[in-house]
Amino acid sequence: MNRRYAGLAVTGLAVVMLAGGLSGSFAADKTEPAAPAEMMTAAGHPAAQDPLLPPNARAGECFARVFVPPEYNTGTKRVLLHEASEKVETIPARYEWTEEKVLVRDESEKLEVIPAKYKTVEEKVMVKPAEEKLVPVKAEYKTVEEKVLVRAGYTTWKKGRGPIQRVDNGTGEIMCLVEVPAEYKTIKKKVLVTPAGVAKVEIPAEYKMVKKQALVDPARVEKIKVPAEYKTVKVQKQVEPAREVRTPIPAEYGEVTEVKKVGEGRMEWRPILCETNTTPDIITSLQKALLDSGFDPGPIDGDLGYQTMTAVERFQQSKGLPAGQLTMETLYQLGVLQPKG
Repeated sequence: MNRRYAGLAVTGLAVVMLAGGLSGSFAADKTEPAAPAEMMTAAGHPAAQDPLLPPNARAGECFARVFVPPEYNTGTKRVLLHEASEKVETIPARYEWTEEKVLVRDESEKLEVIPAKYKTVEEKVMVKPAEEKLVPVKAEYKTVEEKVLVRAGYTTWKKGRGPIQRVDNGTGEIMCLVEVPAEYKTIKKKVLVTPAGVAKVEIPAEYKMVKKQALVDPARVEKIKVPAEYKTVKVQKQVEPAREVRTPIPAEYGEVTEVKKVGEGRMEWRPILCETNTTPDIITSLQKALLDSGFDPGPIDGDLGYQTMTAVERFQQSKGLPAGQLTMETLYQLGVLQPKG
């Protein structure tokens, strides 16, 4: 089979009825269709109609079993949208603003603590008591002068000098017995006046003038009356109480579209295009019609390929037509061919 018609292969049985010497296309046949061809036996007698073959077939027609979708009827139905009810409207209470003297705080008593009163006074405070202290006393010395005998007095003979001293004129030599006084030297020395010892020393107490707080009046608690406190405020007073208004709402009905199945889907023999009854011109017209209807068939090339058959199936599904083959009904719907008769 030429690839141009590869999309016509179906799952099922396709039957082509050919008349002797017929090679023209279905679209080119402008004459009235011939009477249905009868199947003949070998003896030349009419054969009984086979239920597995298309009924009432004519020479030059192609058939295929296709799925015819279920049939539905669309109608309208009156349905209840909203039941009858009541609209309840609450009218709020009405208030007015007025000025009113409001007690903010009741009369009361409060306890107030009166603190103690003090004054600053100066007081002589002993910071260190009197005490006795033993103090070592050094020995006392004084320097005195003392005459010390260096050499005792003695007498000695000395030669005399001068006539007075001369005793013996004959010799002319005078000898005198002279008394030599004692020789003394004055020296200084320390003499102990008071020996070393321990003395008791009395240390008087130490005092300091300090300032301190002297209590004048002790702390106390007094009860003080606190008067009631009032305030003028704006208040809302109810003039009219809230109320309820009920308004009846009638039931609401509407029309809805109801789809009912009136026929089940089924497999039927339907005339289709095949190699016997089509031409590239018909395929080109089919592709243009699909494109105009919003279904992309791919290139407009007169070739019934995968893209074109996909567009055909989408068109059939959108129109509720039997799908799966390029049926004559599909060509009629697209305006590619006109039904005969």
